[in-house]
This record gives sequence, C-alpha cells and structure tokens, in this order.
Amino acid sequence: MSDDWDSKTVIGFKRQTAKVAKSESQLNVIFGGTTGCTLNDFVQARRTGAVVGTDKKLSIGNKANQGTDHQRIAKLDRENEVAPPSKIAPSVGRAIQDGRMALKLSQKDVAQKINEKPSVLQDYESGKAIPNPQILGKLERVLGVKLRGSDIGKKLETVKKS
Repeated sequence: MSDDWDSKTVIGFKRQTAKVAKSESQLNVIFGGTTGCTLNDFVQARRTGAVVGTDKKLSIGNKANQGTDHQRIAKLDRENEVAPPSKIAPSVGRAIQDGRMALKLSQKDVAQKINEKPSVLQDYESGKAIPNPQILGKLERVLGVKLRGSDIGKKLETVKKS
C-alpha cells in the first residue's frame, strides 16, 4: 500500500509508437547506412521491431497508361450491361386506342375510370410505357378489349353474374 504513495504518475505522457519506414532513405536513417537498401536490411528492420511499409503504389495522372486493372474493370462493366425493360407492343397501343374510340371516350375519361393519370394512358397508346399487368387488366375491363396474351384486340366476352 505504501508503494502507491511513493510512485509517480505522469499526466500527458505520449507513448512511443513505431514509425513506418516506407522508403530506402528512412531505412538508412534507422540503421545509419548510406547506400541503397537490400532485402537483408528489410529483414533486419522487421527483426528489430521497425515497421516496414509494403504498400503497392498506384500510378495516377497519366490517362494513357492506366494499367490493366482499369481496363479489365471497364470490360466487365460493358459485359454486364442490363437490357432496358421491354416497352409495350404497338399492337396493344393500337387496340387500346381502337377500343377507346369505339366507346367514344377521351383519354382523360378512360384514365379517370382506371384511376390513372392521362399521361399513363397516353404512354400506353403510343407504345412508350413499360407493361404493367394491373393497368392492362383495368384497361381490359373498362374497354372490353383483350390486351394480353394472344389475339390482342378482340372483344372480351362479358360474363354476367346471376
């Protein structure tokens, strides 16, 4: 117990950390050498506790000489291109338009009946839309025209519930 009273406590003392030698000149400073470093110098540095950095240097700046890694990555990116989603077939757009004209409805009226924006219906009629089965189903019910599967444009048979 009496040892604790006699010991010194130093506040703010910075602990010594190992320096990382990344170049030959830093190794020469550690060992006092004047010539270029050899493999033995690196081994000796590690044995004495000096930390030797072995990071691979990346070349930056010369775009003409980017290296094979960048070229390989770019090639992989080109190969993995995802195809854009398919657009609706022109025959479906034409069937929507014909069915709407047969009922003498405007795009706005049909869009209101299916709870969609008029721009959505416009995209479907022009063939720019990505097909959505829910919207196509709503359009089939409202227009009474088949829009999915085979025989697109045929009148739907209405089944009345009794």
